Amino acid sequence: QYSPDNVAGADGDIDPTEITFPGCSCLASSCVVHACSCLCRGENYNSLCLRLTDKEEEYTRPVFECNSMCQCGESCQNRVVQRGLQFRLEVFKTEKKGWGVRTLEFIAKGRFVCEYAGEVLGFNEARRRIQAQTSKDSNYIIAVREHLHSGRIMETFIDPTYIGNVGRFLNHSCEPNLFMVPVRVDSMVPKLALFAATDISAGEELSYDYSGRFHNLPITNREQKSLEEDNRLRKPCYCGSRTCASFLPWDSSLFSTP
Repeated sequence: QYSPDNVAGADGDIDPTEITFPGCSCLASSCVVHACSCLCRGENYNSLCLRLTDKEEEYTRPVFECNSMCQCGESCQNRVVQRGLQFRLEVFKTEKKGWGVRTLEFIAKGRFVCEYAGEVLGFNEARRRIQAQTSKDSNYIIAVREHLHSGRIMETFIDPTYIGNVGRFLNHSCEPNLFMVPVRVDSMVPKLALFAATDISAGEELSYDYSGRFHNLPITNREQKSLEEDNRLRKPCYCGSRTCASFLPWDSSLFSTP
């Protein structure tokens, strides 16, 4: 079933449509830094492009867009991901990787491309579904962990297996042209937004790093080989990049017992 937005998962623990953030009181058509409560951490976008950190060693910073409670207009420059898909994309059959997604038009670096949408699950339901899979099943469940200043870790689990959008067909690459950023609009439940890491030509396949390391770790860490946990359980990677790790990223946390 196609859905452009996140929906509540089967466990019903999290409602991604709930509005819990207060809105800004900006009366201008577009909000500006220092005057808007939604931009207290700085400007998020510049001409629809995500403002990337100047230093590559910086981690991805949080992004909060203006929301349905804000008084600013729909044309506000701090409303990008919530507007949805703006590019013509095509799902196609790849040679070795099953289905994939390519763009039919040029995409500039920093532009929002698409969201990875699906059922928002709690930890227990995500683990139940993962453990029920066989080695032949495709796994679409993504676990995003955000490290807060207090030391806490926020976890978000999205499963587009049964309900999702075009993002479920994106393949992994060890040298991707997209990177994922959690973007919040109405509540702390994030939209998993994929942005262009570089200029992307028409006809080029779109991909991101399933591990989340790309654009989100110091270069020294990114170049280190991932821990080889158990290669018998890992699936081969066919991205064909120079730095290919030979296996798809593997997260064993959802397979472990409490």
